[in-house]
Amino acid sequence: MPHTTGASLGITWECVANRADDTLLAELGITNHGATALPASGWALYFNTCRMIDGAGVSGGAVVEHVNGDLFRLRPGPDWGALAPGARRVLRYTAAQWCISATDAPLGFYLVRGDGTAAARAEPIGDPAIVPFSRAEQTRRGGADLLASSTPASRFEENRGLTLLAEAEHGRITPTPLHSEFQAGAGWPIGADTHIVHPPELEREALLLQAALRDVAGVSLARAAAGGGIRLRLGPVALADGAAPAEAYLLEIGPAGVDITGASAHGVANGIATLRQLLPPEARAGAPLPLTLPHCRVADAPRFAYRGMMFDVARHFASKETLLRLLDCMAMYKLNRCHLHLSDDEGWRLAIAALPELTEHGARRGFSVGQRDSLYPSFGSGAAGASAGSGHYSRADFVEILRFAAQRHITVVAEINLPGHARAAIESMKRRQRRLLAEGRPELADEYLLHDPDDSSQYTSVQLWRDNVVCIGRESAYRFLATVLAELRAMYAEAGLALTLVHGGGDEVPHGAWAGSPLCQDFLRRHGLASLAELREHFLARYRAMLAGHGAALAVWEEAALLRQPPGARPPQAPNPRFADGGVQAHIWHSAWGSGREDYAYRLANAGYPVVLGNGNALYFDLAHAKDAAEPGYYWGGFIETRTVFEFCPLDIFRDARRDVFGQPLDQQRLAAMTRLDAAGRARVLGLQGQLFGENARNRERLEYLLLPRMLALAERAWAADPGWSDIADDARRAARMAADWNVFANRLGQRELPRLDGWLGGFGYRLPPPGLALEDGLLHANIAAPGLALRYTLDGSAPSAASALYRAPLAWQGGVLTMAAFGRDGRRGASAQYRDDGGMPGKAAS
Repeated sequence: MPHTTGASLGITWECVANRADDTLLAELGITNHGATALPASGWALYFNTCRMIDGAGVSGGAVVEHVNGDLFRLRPGPDWGALAPGARRVLRYTAAQWCISATDAPLGFYLVRGDGTAAARAEPIGDPAIVPFSRAEQTRRGGADLLASSTPASRFEENRGLTLLAEAEHGRITPTPLHSEFQAGAGWPIGADTHIVHPPELEREALLLQAALRDVAGVSLARAAAGGGIRLRLGPVALADGAAPAEAYLLEIGPAGVDITGASAHGVANGIATLRQLLPPEARAGAPLPLTLPHCRVADAPRFAYRGMMFDVARHFASKETLLRLLDCMAMYKLNRCHLHLSDDEGWRLAIAALPELTEHGARRGFSVGQRDSLYPSFGSGAAGASAGSGHYSRADFVEILRFAAQRHITVVAEINLPGHARAAIESMKRRQRRLLAEGRPELADEYLLHDPDDSSQYTSVQLWRDNVVCIGRESAYRFLATVLAELRAMYAEAGLALTLVHGGGDEVPHGAWAGSPLCQDFLRRHGLASLAELREHFLARYRAMLAGHGAALAVWEEAALLRQPPGARPPQAPNPRFADGGVQAHIWHSAWGSGREDYAYRLANAGYPVVLGNGNALYFDLAHAKDAAEPGYYWGGFIETRTVFEFCPLDIFRDARRDVFGQPLDQQRLAAMTRLDAAGRARVLGLQGQLFGENARNRERLEYLLLPRMLALAERAWAADPGWSDIADDARRAARMAADWNVFANRLGQRELPRLDGWLGGFGYRLPPPGLALEDGLLHANIAAPGLALRYTLDGSAPSAASALYRAPLAWQGGVLTMAAFGRDGRRGASAQYRDDGGMPGKAAS
């Protein structure tokens, strides 16, 4: 008999209200578009949501249960009844925290029929239709939230100080070089007969330049050992303000050609990146030769040695091709560390030959009874396993990535996150155990097991997992780690590289882990350890020792370098002196304003840890740009505009701290009591790293939207000289200087860098900011956060297109509705903004 399929069910979802007690009320609607009834039993709807649902607070005759992680199950209760064709059923539920954007909505619905046995099957439904967030109770996070939503009017005020600048005023190079001089004149042309002249030791850099010009002009320039053209050489680089570091370069372009001198091969590569930036931004694949370069002299060196980006490919997989694009983009802007988050609860992404289950099982998400064939769906990845929830890099893929990065002088830092965030590995080793037992080889089945089957510990991780922590009280866990690290080292060796640094994770181990593990208790006794905290230190020390055996150092997230203090102590954590000998890097993340953790980076640096700043209140690129329900991204650390990144002061983060993530005024006395960097601590700040965790990067388009242009502002702060803002004591003068500097950078984005990204490598899907709109003296004014972008509009309520009217000057307002959006030079449209008259009332701006 035909039955209603998942495809014939329609799902709607609405945040009804965020409540004062930090819970939310939501409404889920289910419509049967099929020809037969959905029966009263024998099925369940599965979906993902990041908010813990209160099973006791569900109405409408349904039962909602937490499966694990962000996976929930809705099944019919005794009073549900069949859902007839054409009928709609609505249920309400309560959940923890808030929902203020589409990112917070449940995703990835699928219907499962059967009783959970092997006969059960899943039918995809997809994401729900989300009712717009339009009421105050939908956009406020309880009573403490003072932060207003982003509107065209508020954006206009934010952009009011921006003016369109001439090229000589905004510059041509990002990040801003230490010294640059440009001469008027016709410039120097790159033609088909131009040679790249280089010594043998710079062959890699010459090939890099050759490939870069081929990407633009479609022509491979010849290479030669002598002669004129573009000359690459090694040599001393004189800088007016001191000795030049190894990455320094001198670029000179004149009538006789181009000379790039580097203090090292890396310096030469940096000079090549600057040369690429001097090509016309509209030049793209197939651009006709000659390409003219301006006559100039650029002497340059970086502020920080570590200039990185972290890409989380575990939550959502990014293909090798996507990663190579990102590496090329990083090199263009002189970033030199690519931190790959390869493992997490929701995925393991690197093939390990000795442990094939890690990718056969741990790299796949989808529906399978009892998780026998895959991990649970997460982040809306769905039942089928065909989304970016699944995928991995083969050994050959990873070696290619390493080589590609190395040619661009980018070091790839692989992260194997343990002991928390490890569910994909844990489940994979369970599958290995099952396979070997089925094959009659029980003596091998537990060789790499990562859990204690008798563990009665009760905990819930931040991401709602109940079983995501490795049992570090069994030797098989250390055997597992040793095997993975040995294969990782072999991959680097195959790529012709040394393994110098591995990120060990170590973050967000939930309270209560190991407390009920007999294996851990026995391990404590056998090794003379007094507590679970000492057990965790023991694990970290062995991780570090394994890496030292390979000639590599260990990096960790900040928690792994901190010790929990006695109850009531302030601050609740302090640097762990055991690893403060300079051999363990601490990577900072949890620094949201108002969290009490704002100074942990400085405390760790002062205590002896080399520190990389990835502060969640400025450098988290998976956070939403603005408080706008349509903006993708989380917001636990605040809302991170490109300007937020640009204005980050790495060595003086407190200078302009005013409000917390809810818009509440910060306690300035409390901030004043927090730790500042001492002289030794300043020297231990290695640099900056942008963080792009992957929960919301469901595809390449979303990833690039979240990344760009914020990554360019990161490059500016990591490379360019200290802008001197912290030296200006007067608040008003400092704010004026920062605004003027932002105007320069914003113009360079709008007039050079974003147009370049439109066509380079097929085009990048960077975020086009929505316009600001305001009615003043009868004229409708518009502005944009990146001056130079085209603004197009309609007056009939329709969405503007690349053929719509171009905004050039304020419009005499006659009433009605104006819809406006920014456009890239490739015709791609950003989010629209509207200004309308409603019911004879004064005009108002709306998103």
